[in-house]
Amino acid sequence: MNQLATKIEYPTTLPIEALSLFERESFREMIKANLKREDAALVAHYYTDPDIQSLAEETGGCVADSLEMARFGNLHKGSTLIVAGVKFMGETAKILTPEKRILMPTLEATCSLDLSCPIDEFSNFCDQHSDRTVVVYANTSAAVKARADWVVTSSIALDVVDHLEAEGKKILWAPDRHLGAYIQKQTGADMLLWQGECIVHDEFKSRALSQLKKQYPDAAVLAHPESPSNVVQLADVVGSTTQLIDASRDMANTQFIVATDMGIVYKMRQFSPRKEFIAAPTGGKGATCKSCAHCPWMRMNSLTKLANVFKDSDNEILIAPELAAKAMLPLQKMLDFSTEQKRALQSEQQFN
Repeated sequence: MNQLATKIEYPTTLPIEALSLFERESFREMIKANLKREDAALVAHYYTDPDIQSLAEETGGCVADSLEMARFGNLHKGSTLIVAGVKFMGETAKILTPEKRILMPTLEATCSLDLSCPIDEFSNFCDQHSDRTVVVYANTSAAVKARADWVVTSSIALDVVDHLEAEGKKILWAPDRHLGAYIQKQTGADMLLWQGECIVHDEFKSRALSQLKKQYPDAAVLAHPESPSNVVQLADVVGSTTQLIDASRDMANTQFIVATDMGIVYKMRQFSPRKEFIAAPTGGKGATCKSCAHCPWMRMNSLTKLANVFKDSDNEILIAPELAAKAMLPLQKMLDFSTEQKRALQSEQQFN
């Protein structure tokens, strides 16, 4: 029997920060100066506001998915990282680079997956199934990572589970039930699923999506595997944020229906300015639109907060050393596995 996740309250989706053109440019220049003065790099997730993504690009920082954010922060030489995303991303950066100062625009920016998997309940669940290898998604707290055998992101989750299944391992997966079910179907692995979900992806509706596909018959559907299975089944491409961006660039289609947070469209339009990107529907039967394809916690990352990130004394990520050391073990497995994958791919390409 699969474990039910804790019921949680979600915040109301925040509107995009209303700033005049002058205010926006003033904040941007202030942020650039602050980053240079503080020997800091800005690391931003694809789901953050386009202004923040462009600032990261212009200042030598990084715009990426959670795996590449972690890798960039681990390799960057600066003394400070500003993580524009959600809290587990800041925690991951601190675990991987404990010697660096890790700041976030706000520590209130969390994640529904993280909240749905509290450490006490999860640890008890693991104890009840001690014969299973514990694999947790990166969208979890440092404490949950410390309890795991492996940490994965959506870009390598399939490959890691496939690797473990080949070794005959039975898996306890947390927290996203949709991603877990997708991986289980793809790999045939014996997986026990924690019942968490992403507030954004869980809202996409298959019936409304089918109607939208009729309206745009030439559009390709791009879906993140955190979406419900009946949405994933309608997709032309299923993948991580980076994989979806690559597909939007490489496919010949000129229209795309996007079933993930619409912050990703900033990068898609960079690569394909003449293509059209349409939000997958969150409306239809049973709709609540808690997110409307925009993570309310990602929206908490604003230019105003970013401009004041060095003044705020309450936004530094701090993790107890002993907890960080335990969480580092499965995170390092993830990075090593990903690096080995890249080497194997490069070797194969050279051979061919």
